[in-house]
Amino acid sequence: MGCGTKEPKITQICLAAIQRLMSHEVVSEAAAGNIINMLWQLMENSLEELKLLQTVLVLLTTNTVVHDEALSKAIVLCFRLHFTKDNITNNTAAATVRQVVTVVFERVVAEDERYKDAIDQPVPVQGNSNRRSVSTLKPCAKDAYMLFQDLCQLVNADAPYWLVGMTEMTRTFGLELLESVLNDFPQVFLQHQEFSFLLKERVCPLVIKLFSPNIKFRQGSSTSSSPAPVEKPYFPICMRLLRVVSVLIKQFYSLLVTECEIFLSLLVKFLDADKPQWLRAVAVESIHRLCVQPQLLRSFCQSYDMKQHSTKVFRDIVNALGSFIQSLFLVPSTGNTSTTPNQTGSNTSGNTGSAQTNPGVLGMGGGATVLPAFEYRGTWIPILNVTVQGSAKATYLEMLDKVEPPTIPEGYAMSVAFHCLLDLVRGITTMIEGELGEAEIVSQTTTETTSLPAQSSEQQDLQSVSDQSEKELVSRAVWEEMVNACWCGLLAALSLLLDASTDEAATENILKAELTMAALCGRLCLVTSRDAFITAICKGSLPPHYALTVLNSTTAALSSKSYSIQGQNVQMISPSSESHQQVVAVGQPLALQPQGTVMLTSKNIQCMRTLLNLAHCHGAVLGTSWQLVLATLQHLVWILGLKPGVGGALKPGRAVEGPSTVLTTAVMTDLPVISNILSRLFESSQYLDDVSLHHLINALCSLSLEAMDMAYGNNKEPSLFAVAKLLETGLVNMHRIEILWRPLTGHLLEVCQHPNSRMREWGAEALTSLIKAGLTFSHDPPLSQNQRLQLLLLNPLKELSNISHPDIRIKQLECVLQILQSQGDSLGPGWPLVLGVMGAIRSDQGESLIRTAFQCLQLVVTDFLPTMPCTCLQIVVEVAGSFGLHNQELNISLTSIGLLWNISDYFFQRGEIIEKELNKEEALLQKQAEEKGVMLNRPFHPAPPFDCLWLCLYAKLGELCVDPRPAVRKSAGQTLFSTIGAHGTLLQHSTWHTVIWKVLFHLLDRVRESSTTADKEKIESGGGNILIHHSRDTAEKQWAETWVLTLAGVARIFNTRRYLLQPLGDFSQAWDVLLDHIQSAALSKNNEVSLAALKSFQEILQIVSPVRDAEKPDTPPAINVSVPVVVGTTTATSLGRSFMRTDSIGERIGRYNGSEPPVITDEIEDLDLWWAAWNSWYRIGSESTRPPITCDKLTFIPSQPFLTALIQIFPALYQHIKTGFSMDDLQKLGVILHGAVSVPISSDASPFILPSYTEAVLTSLQEAVLTALDVLQKAICVGSESMQIMYPAIFDQLLAFVEFSCKPPQYGQLETKHIANAKYNQAEWVALNYVPFAERSLEVVVDLYQKTACHKAVVTEKVLQNIIKTLRIPLSLKYSCPSESTWKLAVSSLLKVLSIGLPVARQHASSGKFDSMWPELANTFEDFLFTKSTPPDNLSIQEFQKNESIDVEVVQLISTEILPYANFIPKEFVGQIMTMLNKGSIHSQSSSFTEAEIDIRMREEFSKVCFETLLQFSFSNKVTTPQEGYISRMALSVLLKRSQDVLHRYIEDERLSGKCPLPRQQVTEIIFVLKAVSTLIDSLKKTQPENVDANTWAQVIALYPTLVECITCSSSEVCSALKEALVPFKDFMHPPASKVQNGES
Repeated sequence: MGCGTKEPKITQICLAAIQRLMSHEVVSEAAAGNIINMLWQLMENSLEELKLLQTVLVLLTTNTVVHDEALSKAIVLCFRLHFTKDNITNNTAAATVRQVVTVVFERVVAEDERYKDAIDQPVPVQGNSNRRSVSTLKPCAKDAYMLFQDLCQLVNADAPYWLVGMTEMTRTFGLELLESVLNDFPQVFLQHQEFSFLLKERVCPLVIKLFSPNIKFRQGSSTSSSPAPVEKPYFPICMRLLRVVSVLIKQFYSLLVTECEIFLSLLVKFLDADKPQWLRAVAVESIHRLCVQPQLLRSFCQSYDMKQHSTKVFRDIVNALGSFIQSLFLVPSTGNTSTTPNQTGSNTSGNTGSAQTNPGVLGMGGGATVLPAFEYRGTWIPILNVTVQGSAKATYLEMLDKVEPPTIPEGYAMSVAFHCLLDLVRGITTMIEGELGEAEIVSQTTTETTSLPAQSSEQQDLQSVSDQSEKELVSRAVWEEMVNACWCGLLAALSLLLDASTDEAATENILKAELTMAALCGRLCLVTSRDAFITAICKGSLPPHYALTVLNSTTAALSSKSYSIQGQNVQMISPSSESHQQVVAVGQPLALQPQGTVMLTSKNIQCMRTLLNLAHCHGAVLGTSWQLVLATLQHLVWILGLKPGVGGALKPGRAVEGPSTVLTTAVMTDLPVISNILSRLFESSQYLDDVSLHHLINALCSLSLEAMDMAYGNNKEPSLFAVAKLLETGLVNMHRIEILWRPLTGHLLEVCQHPNSRMREWGAEALTSLIKAGLTFSHDPPLSQNQRLQLLLLNPLKELSNISHPDIRIKQLECVLQILQSQGDSLGPGWPLVLGVMGAIRSDQGESLIRTAFQCLQLVVTDFLPTMPCTCLQIVVEVAGSFGLHNQELNISLTSIGLLWNISDYFFQRGEIIEKELNKEEALLQKQAEEKGVMLNRPFHPAPPFDCLWLCLYAKLGELCVDPRPAVRKSAGQTLFSTIGAHGTLLQHSTWHTVIWKVLFHLLDRVRESSTTADKEKIESGGGNILIHHSRDTAEKQWAETWVLTLAGVARIFNTRRYLLQPLGDFSQAWDVLLDHIQSAALSKNNEVSLAALKSFQEILQIVSPVRDAEKPDTPPAINVSVPVVVGTTTATSLGRSFMRTDSIGERIGRYNGSEPPVITDEIEDLDLWWAAWNSWYRIGSESTRPPITCDKLTFIPSQPFLTALIQIFPALYQHIKTGFSMDDLQKLGVILHGAVSVPISSDASPFILPSYTEAVLTSLQEAVLTALDVLQKAICVGSESMQIMYPAIFDQLLAFVEFSCKPPQYGQLETKHIANAKYNQAEWVALNYVPFAERSLEVVVDLYQKTACHKAVVTEKVLQNIIKTLRIPLSLKYSCPSESTWKLAVSSLLKVLSIGLPVARQHASSGKFDSMWPELANTFEDFLFTKSTPPDNLSIQEFQKNESIDVEVVQLISTEILPYANFIPKEFVGQIMTMLNKGSIHSQSSSFTEAEIDIRMREEFSKVCFETLLQFSFSNKVTTPQEGYISRMALSVLLKRSQDVLHRYIEDERLSGKCPLPRQQVTEIIFVLKAVSTLIDSLKKTQPENVDANTWAQVIALYPTLVECITCSSSEVCSALKEALVPFKDFMHPPASKVQNGES
């Protein structure tokens, strides 16, 4: 009532009172109605408007009494007050309205709280817009409903249903109220279907309707021409609509899916370039609000993008942002930021104006600062700091007081859009990654719980996991869709921004966004998008246009074509804003034909660091993109000039090409950091899972392949990035090296084969470093227990052997050397590989290579034999052998032979251990072979494994024994025979068979073949300036030495190991083969070889087989060694030195006895062997002594030492075969002896063999021959009867030699010279002086005859006759003999022989066996005593007398040995003797008168002896047989005849000489005759008359006249002798007797 007065004062007081009442809550519903009515009136009267508002507020806020009409009235009241003219009232009313609206809705919330326990009855959905259909709502809700419905009506400019009495209303205010309600009370709309209905049916259509001017409006369309002008967009409404839309989308998206689709599409449309700037700015702000809500974005994606026929809203939003940004760059804002074209640019601040003229620089004080900005193709857009990261703080959406569209500062829209993108990326990625992380944790826990027993996904409890995995599948689909929807747009926008960015911070943000997207795509396995983002970062890292070529052809092979772009000037390349970037480095592009240089800017470096970051942190999801990343890094590293160092780390280094790389100090400080990050990047590969690691390795490999392709055909510096990084990756992943080893090393091996040396070198460096690191790394389990891994690690080292480049092989071998030095003890099963590497070196691979490999081998042999498995020892042997065969360096070959000797020593010392191990291994292999059903295949198979090892060693040495180089052959030969000699006892008995046949004989065959085919050309010098001795100056001579060595070695083994060899089954074949070799060597036309062959022959002949002592079966066999015959020593040379035994058989057999007793061979088998030897000897002898058919200078004639040795063998051989030695064999022997002695000596050897011609000396050969015969003769002497028949043959042989004294033997048609005429240095043959030999033979004959004269064979075979016959030759020659000593010896021998032989002959006179001897003997005497040869002129008197005394001796022999036994001797013989004596006793003077000559020539003494002998027989009164009488008569008649002759001659000479006295000799002779006549007559008188023949008397008387004639002589001596002779004749003075004669008268 008080208010009704309308008095201001009263009204104020009343209102205050009412307010107080209300605040004390004492107002009833009716009262409240009244109050409101009263207030209404006041309002209509425009009184106390502010107080009214206050009162309404209090009334409505204190409690809920006011509702329905009263409430609506109160609200209308407030609205009406809002539209008064008073500004304050307006504003207060506006605030009150807002508060009242809020109160109404708060009541609903409170009411819902109260009733929330009551069960809501289902409400039928309202199908129409009837405002009365709200009967189901509770009171407060109903009020709110009516209020909201009317607000929509009012905004839509329709009449309200509930707010009766509204006079006017503005849209802007209505929209603000709608927004605040929707924003503040979303739960009301969501909980009450009626309200939801309102939203759908009223709010959304309203919004869409109000948006229409904005949609239709095109900026720049002329308004004048169009008849119906289009409604222009109105900023306040538009902005508020967008706010409402934001709220609707944010709060009621789930209710208004379809409507939101429209709203979002509208938002997207508002970004179009033809919309006003302010509209685009506000739209961008709205979108920004959505972008910071990833869950919302996710819902969009699920609701639209993933539905089949729906707009791809999420994609559109992102794309719109992208194109928005692009449009900002493309449409330069000309400073006209107004909405209409006809507006002036007066709004443009001067600031912006200046900014356009000089973009980016603000005049500040004196300096200029660069604003952060984007610049692209001349468009410069500053970056404004619009919002804090992650919150959408809008500027223009909050300008609720502005009616005119505001001026948008340049760059604002761009900055907001930029932040939209960043927030979008950040939101999506954090959300998805968070969910991914949760999903992974969940799936891990479920996996663990469900599959603890067996970690296999099949066995999971499907029930518990199925819903889980389904959920995950759904979410994964959403994630993938989100990424797929947005990545293209994002990438386009971000790439553009990256290109345009001039600000480091902005660049950083863009890169970060790209990086997180790439990582997310990677995690979701979205390869295309991942690669696209990575490509973008990569392009950013490289200079402009450079990137295009590399990345567009990441997979294509790098062809020179793709690099053509780089020809242009670098500054011109980029149309974008690069000129504003600071250039920090200039470098060479990595290309086939690099032209010019390329520049790197700081942004490139920034991108590079992002790329490194990406690879470092997200390597696990990069997969195949590693290729992109690494390719880019490789190019950057190249441009920056980083070069790989030890272990693969890249260090700043100088490029080889020249000073083309220029780095600023800024980047110089960065380089170490970059290189460090690079290294860390590869170090972190150890945390990658296996698959990712494989991706990384594959990428590096393909990069490397490209680098290899580029490096083909030129020797420029290649890019080593990939190889270096492969090495680094390998080194850090040692703990799981197995999984990457094969691809890694496989590729590096290819690199090692590259023609570019630098590339190769690094490949090898990397490979060897990896191998060494792999071996030293402490693996788990350790390598020693993981043989497979060890072999895997070592395998590439072996593979390197297939590469022929020497630098690679050197690296390989150095690696081996280092492995040996560090790991040698623990190589175990890796040994075959390591040894294989050494063995793979071939001769043609250069000296240094062989030397290094050999160094390794030496190390192995000296240090590591005990640590390697025994099965590898064979490989060591083979490798060492192969080095021996290398012909690069003689020293290495020789040293390797030394190594083989060391190895054999090692085998010997460790024999037992090795044998055990090998046998174990063998058993294993045998088992495996049996399981597979194959034969065990290894060299020398049947032999036990340890023996095979030895055999391999021997075989290797055997190969070296036929090497082309003599020094190697010699060394190998010595080593082979030494090892067999020293260690052969270790071999199994049966293995010796192999040694003999497969090793030794095989070797002999090869040597024999090589020697016989060797070249006879003279070798000038032995390489360098080494002089070669003439005895080795042809290949043939050098091979001869080898043959000698080999044969000697084999013979020695046969000799020393006979006790082992003989029990082998085929010893006799082996013996035959050996003899065959000896024979062929002995008959080779080389003195050295042939002589050595005989030495070997001698050696094997001195073998004595052990004989077991039968009495002591349990003891080791007693050794019965007969001392072999020591062959006579030779003179001039020691070639015939005898071979004494080298080791004691006893000791050896004792040693051998440990394992098994030697088998005693029976004599028969032994005999076969000796006879085989004899046959060989015979063949050698007969071949070598047979004279050649034709003779020229080159005829080969065996040397004296050879023949000597040959003959010297016979005695030793004979000891073994004497039991069966037959006449035939003797004949054969004779032929050889004869032949041997006949061989002449070459003139250059003669001084050594014949000291000087004058000395009578035997050559060693001749001595040997005699020794041989002597041995035979001694053997026959003690031999059986049957052997004695050989005597005559021996005599024949000796006598043949005796003949040599006068008739030297001929050797074929060879012309021999006397030694005096031979020239020492010419190839002439000198006949030997055979005299000493013949004489010695003669002595032997005599000796022998003295012993054997009575032997039946000697008697039967007419030996004596032969002796005499032979002696007759020198005796008849006498002075004509080549040597005077010969006939003297012959005489003395004859005398000796006869003294023994004649008695024997007399004994056998009756048998007639000697009949033919007598005439021979008579002739011999005759020839000798009355020789036809004249004594030499220079013979002295003494000599002559000496010779005469010899003649006298012969006569004496006749008188003592023959004549006394005349009755046993054939008459003819005695007659011949008498005639001879007669002849001897009568001097026949020569016609010469010189005293001296006659003096010498007369053999007074001889004549006298002859005469006396005659007389002796004539005076013989012991005539007992007619035979003797006959001899006397013979003697007498001869004597008388002789006297007659002498006297006649004397008388004749006396008469002729006249007064001259006759020669002394003649006088002596005549006196001797006269005396003899007187003695004769005396003896006749004493003889019985019947003994004297009448003829004799007649002859005596007939002398008388002759005597008388001598009286006239002038010599007194003769006269006195004559007197004595004449006196006895007185007895003949008888008267003549009667005619009758008695007896024989």
